[in-house]
Amino acid sequence: MIQRIQSIFLLLVAISMGLMLGFDIWQKVAPEQAVILNAYFLTHQEVNGSLEAAPADILHQEATWYIAILASLTAVIALYSIFRYDNRLTQMKLGALNSLLIGGTLAVCLYLAYQGQQMLPGPEHGQYLVGIYLPGAALVFNMLANRFIRKDEALVRSADRFR
Repeated sequence: MIQRIQSIFLLLVAISMGLMLGFDIWQKVAPEQAVILNAYFLTHQEVNGSLEAAPADILHQEATWYIAILASLTAVIALYSIFRYDNRLTQMKLGALNSLLIGGTLAVCLYLAYQGQQMLPGPEHGQYLVGIYLPGAALVFNMLANRFIRKDEALVRSADRFR
């Protein structure tokens, strides 16, 4: 049923991955330049004062739309899995697929953050922002959902056998 605890965790997976699309993942700021990674672009730009103050000149911009595709696909699969409550084996398979997609999203984000680190030389390191922690939270929620789906399946199997 939709009101089961794993449905709540799957909804949290979808929300986390959807929110990832709106937040920056990583940034590195130097006195006159900045590199910013979000789900759509890795941007190297000049900074006039601070990042929020004035529009900056973009020196280099690389499309990272595949992060947005992975995050969106993960959210859609989680939402689809909620309504597959009548087939727990399918839900477990979709949960495993979601774990792989979330892990891939994290790996791509970390790789691009490393690539962005190389774009702006200097001893200072970039900082991870909210966008990198949301897939981690989604991974935890997905693992909890899978655990409760397996518990439900074990409960149904124990009730089905003859005594």
